[in-house]
Amino acid sequence: MRKLKPKVLAIVMAGGEGSRLHPLTAERSKPSVPFGSRYRIVDFVLSNLINSGVHSIYLLVQYKSQSLIEHVRKAWVLPPILPEHFITVVPPQMRRGQMWFQGTADAVHQNLNLIRQHKPDLVLVFGADHIYRMDVRQMVDFHLDRGAQATVAALPVPLKDASAFGIIDADDRCCIRGFLEKPTNPPAMATDPSRAYASMGNYLFDAEVLVQALEETHARGENDFGKHVLPRMIEGGRLYAYDFGQNRVPGVRAYEEQGYWRDVGTLDAYYEAHMDVLGLTPRFDVFNAQWPIFSSNYQGPVAKFLDSRLDNSIVSAGCLLNGATVRNSLLRREVVLEPGAELDGCIVMDNVTIKAGAKLKRVIVDRYNVIEANSRIGFDAAADAARYKLTEAGIVIIPEAQPYEMDRTSFSQDA
Repeated sequence: MRKLKPKVLAIVMAGGEGSRLHPLTAERSKPSVPFGSRYRIVDFVLSNLINSGVHSIYLLVQYKSQSLIEHVRKAWVLPPILPEHFITVVPPQMRRGQMWFQGTADAVHQNLNLIRQHKPDLVLVFGADHIYRMDVRQMVDFHLDRGAQATVAALPVPLKDASAFGIIDADDRCCIRGFLEKPTNPPAMATDPSRAYASMGNYLFDAEVLVQALEETHARGENDFGKHVLPRMIEGGRLYAYDFGQNRVPGVRAYEEQGYWRDVGTLDAYYEAHMDVLGLTPRFDVFNAQWPIFSSNYQGPVAKFLDSRLDNSIVSAGCLLNGATVRNSLLRREVVLEPGAELDGCIVMDNVTIKAGAKLKRVIVDRYNVIEANSRIGFDAAADAARYKLTEAGIVIIPEAQPYEMDRTSFSQDA
């Protein structure tokens, strides 16, 4: 007989180096990269878990983890009065030798003691690198209804685009028959010949099955879920694909892209996902009172506008705009724009000053930068490439600078 409410433990893989997001990952791991006006990428998976009633969460970190550790410390404190409500950051413990995590499966294997101590019925192993909303309870129900040993979250993608993904081959009951890494001829979904199932990198396991599979995988010297653990589990059956396209989150509006999920692993994908949150009817509306995205609680002032023009933009707290023009852009907290500054299609991170007359188009500005007066960035690809990184789509990336003392009084009318 099924338990009325199984005990669920979540392990979030948040150690990604994010080399394709460089230079945004020069000083931070991929999950701690800022997103939108006030979030970090990791906030999306954590919010999905908390909103789904999963409150026991281990966050495995590795590369350049201090920024992520500080963010979790400030933003993700659950009530200590309930012992099974926690979000705990776990760096490599070197419990099985002097080595860092060698892969996703190895990372969990090195922390099997946490699973044994917690004694869950089910273990979620989720990535921390994606922008999406998901009611995890629906995946749990699917897993239990099928009597599955393991379930893989599967994203339906157009067949013509499927060669860019790791593809799941499943029958009409969603039982997995195989995994194919970026196949030239991807198998279609049994229920939709125009689409294929792409693995989202989110997994659900019966706890005992997971422990046994990781021990066996480790004994073979293997270390990855997608390449080793899951393919071997096909032989025993009861490995299923959960159709993320069927997941329904309360509060999602009709104009949004249903089943929105983005892997923001490249700079161009990261930029485009930001553009998806803009507009009156965005593809992904970050405001959803029924399924909020949680993050840090900034205690500074509200934004301030003086003789400025804004169109289709999001401006976060603590910003000061004086005689500036901002279009199709996102400004994180404590950005200062001086008179005559113009932004179009830009992402500007915390504590940036853009001085008088500077004009930026399709630029990502990392934190602590000072853009000098009358600068022109994003208008001359050759000149930009000589100073900054340009993406394939022509987005200019200005890396993080050293912190500085921002002068907010030199042009404020209230000085």
